Amino acid sequence: MTPRKLGALVALAALLCPLLSLAAGARSLGGHAEYVGGTVTQIPAGCHGTVQAVDTQYFVFYSGKASWRVPYEKINLVEYGEKVDRRYIAAVLISPLFLLAKKRQHFLTVGYSDEDDHQQAMIFKVSKDDIRAMLVSLEARTGRKVEFQDEEARKSGKG
Repeated sequence: MTPRKLGALVALAALLCPLLSLAAGARSLGGHAEYVGGTVTQIPAGCHGTVQAVDTQYFVFYSGKASWRVPYEKINLVEYGEKVDRRYIAAVLISPLFLLAKKRQHFLTVGYSDEDDHQQAMIFKVSKDDIRAMLVSLEARTGRKVEFQDEEARKSGKG
């Protein structure tokens, strides 16, 4: 390799390293989520964004379409559950082996009281790669134990 090519490679690496570290840092700040529903009508169902429990005062949901934040001291429920769908249509059309394939969806429910002391709830479908860190952060920030919908959710949520 010529010194000129080596210099260009080093310069490229110097430019890419900070960008990659920013991308890695952004991932640790929260998790990909979809707002499934709840009582917050300002967020449209199916809205994709990021949930974060890293702020010292607020649990937040950010999206291009909406954002919402809830003070940790107002949160009175943190629940985690899984929904397992078997792929019956694929099994019938392609192969019976698809009956063994399961797709797990991970759901986070956050209940809280609003400014008028009314109970509110938000349900998010969260990426499986992000759910554990989110549950740990919410337990630490709210002081509440995560409620699990069943034993499978407990195993998955606790690692």
